[in-house]
Amino acid sequence: MTEIAASSASLDLQEKLHVYRRCGVNEYLVWRTAENRFDWFLLEDEDYQPQSPGPDGLLRSRGFVGLKLDPAALLARDGARLLASLAK
Repeated sequence: MTEIAASSASLDLQEKLHVYRRCGVNEYLVWRTAENRFDWFLLEDEDYQPQSPGPDGLLRSRGFVGLKLDPAALLARDGARLLASLAK
């Protein structure tokens, strides 16, 4: 099972990233479960840059106003905290 996750992460962070950049996808999210990491990339100057959480710990979409995510709650699989962050 770990091989599948690692293979998927490799594909998500290499080939798919290049295709999405070429197509002009503005935001790209990758949840790497095997590594317990979550990345939210923003397309800036034709290259993806990782987004850092704001002072409140939340990541926010630039393209979808109001869409936000608490990556720490997601990685901890804390559903109650994750849902509470949506109400902020």
